[in-house]
Amino acid sequence: MALPTPNLDDRRFQDLVDDAKRLVQQRCPEWTDHNVSDPGVTLIEAFAYMTDQLLYRLNRVPDRHYVRFLDLIGVRLFPPVAARVPLTFYLSAPQPDTVRIAAGTRAATVRTETDEAIVFTTLEDLAVVACSLSHVATSVEGSPAVDRAEVLAKGTAFEAFSPVPKPGDTLLIGLSEAVPSCTVGLTMRCTLEGVGVDPTRPPLVWEAWTGDGWTACDLESDSTGGLNRDGRLVLHVPAGHVASLVGKVRSGWLRARVVSPDADVPAYSASPRIRDVSAETIGGTAAAVNAQFAGGGHEGDGSLAGEILGVSAGIPGQLFSLLHRPVVPGERPAVLCVSDADGWAEWEQVSDFASSSPTDCHFVLDAVAGAVLLGPGVRQPDGTFRQYGRVPPKGARLRLDAYMTGGGRRGNVASGAISVLKSSIPFVARVSNRRPASGGVDGEEIENAKLRGPISLRTRGRAVTTEDYEQIVLEAAPEIMRVRAIAATAPADQGGVRVLVVPRATDEDGRLRFEQLVPAEETLARITTRLDECRVIGARVVVEPPDYRGITVVARIQPKPRTNPTRLQASATRALYDYFNPITGGPDGGGWPFGRPVQVGEVYAVLQAVPGTALVEDVRLFGADPITGQRGTATQRLDLEPNSLVFSYEHQLMVEGA
Repeated sequence: MALPTPNLDDRRFQDLVDDAKRLVQQRCPEWTDHNVSDPGVTLIEAFAYMTDQLLYRLNRVPDRHYVRFLDLIGVRLFPPVAARVPLTFYLSAPQPDTVRIAAGTRAATVRTETDEAIVFTTLEDLAVVACSLSHVATSVEGSPAVDRAEVLAKGTAFEAFSPVPKPGDTLLIGLSEAVPSCTVGLTMRCTLEGVGVDPTRPPLVWEAWTGDGWTACDLESDSTGGLNRDGRLVLHVPAGHVASLVGKVRSGWLRARVVSPDADVPAYSASPRIRDVSAETIGGTAAAVNAQFAGGGHEGDGSLAGEILGVSAGIPGQLFSLLHRPVVPGERPAVLCVSDADGWAEWEQVSDFASSSPTDCHFVLDAVAGAVLLGPGVRQPDGTFRQYGRVPPKGARLRLDAYMTGGGRRGNVASGAISVLKSSIPFVARVSNRRPASGGVDGEEIENAKLRGPISLRTRGRAVTTEDYEQIVLEAAPEIMRVRAIAATAPADQGGVRVLVVPRATDEDGRLRFEQLVPAEETLARITTRLDECRVIGARVVVEPPDYRGITVVARIQPKPRTNPTRLQASATRALYDYFNPITGGPDGGGWPFGRPVQVGEVYAVLQAVPGTALVEDVRLFGADPITGQRGTATQRLDLEPNSLVFSYEHQLMVEGA
């Protein structure tokens, strides 16, 4: 950590007044009235006040020098990171033609008396492709698909699966067109035959063919009770959906597949019977970010012309300020365009000019200050002059392609919070976010940069120790909440490093969903690319999320008199989710430590500390798989590997009287 800054003069106002009065007693013994009503004392206090202000500014000089030193070694504040979320646009009614929603379309949360609206902007064009039902087929026990179109045409029902459905049986729905990133409504007329299943949790998964295989669809709603009654299903089709051949029939295929039920979920005892099926596109989903396009972009039309920065003076070290700041990091580096005789030439963004030659078209973007810096000229010790980076000719115009501004932690809104369209879109009735936004991070404070400076000076872009790897990851991906680098210990993996990253995630009522703890693919790719540039030759680096170990606590609590049992149950459950949290839990509140075992004694301590708890009668600790939901046997201690973190999974508390 940084050395503490010395206080050059720690005297304050009252100290100065007392010193002056002591001098008065020594130099002017005849001055005996030292009360505040004396005019001389009033003058002493006035001068003491002005001196106190001078001392305050004097003590800020070391801080200024320290910050200037950080600037000299290239330490810059991290800009804010924008939260991301998929936005679903729902049509007012199914349309016969494709509805296009352009990149740059904005949607926001509801503005209230105390909170401003939080605006999100789509990053990609969305085509809501119209579709209809073209084919229906079934496949049982891995046999070839059997076309059921003729059966439906006669008005006859058919069995969706085997007479007694088995895992792997499928009902295939062929759409007239592939509908990537679209929301499809399936209206089905079914006969109650698939008895035995829980209509809210049928052992079915819906999937779409994406060229590389079957990918799960997001099921928004199912009023058919597992294909057992007339109703409607709403499916969100993945982005890779393509048309393909199944049974020599080309369609945009979806399918319902029977899966092995969980231990507490009943299976089908008979196959549902289908009498009619229809399909239509009712919406689409596009990725959005809590930022706004700046630099000439127009809302919703995809036009991103860029921002004119000014005219070059033809000298080294020029700086051009942007109209908006801070700049939110994007998926691709910013592009600076400089005019020349042939039009606009693109310049490349770099982190610094250390490796730039006088002919390299390089620039540096200060995202926090909102400024574009061009290469400086430096006088060398031998008297020669070296130019770092090319200097645009005098009179050349500079333009920065469209960039994004905004971001911050406030963009991590809950699911369903985004509901306001900022502009009218033909045939679009409403917008919603089915998942909470995540990844938003506030910009770095200067105090954190002071602590980071010495570490950056030691690392200087080289990854040698595990601490070096962790520091470089945090610089490459500020949206990462926690990082842990572990050196390989097995003889076969000598020289390897595992880098474990945990993304920032917001909880809903204290509970994190497992998918929130998995970093985005682009984040992992960016970290891998950066570490590949910094690692020691021969070192093998693997960037991945930790091995999350689910934990389920089953406990029985006795409340104190006059304590609401239901409220105590909710408070105790929240306390468990808060404590066994990989991001904000643990003994110190900084996230559960990597590899730290879980012992049943900690559970007793957490529950006993909840207000209203009289006695914790029994506690049982179970390991659980957060993916399959399967629970292990009861244990007093759950050991974790060095690359593991705890993840709370469905705690169960019984409170007397609740």
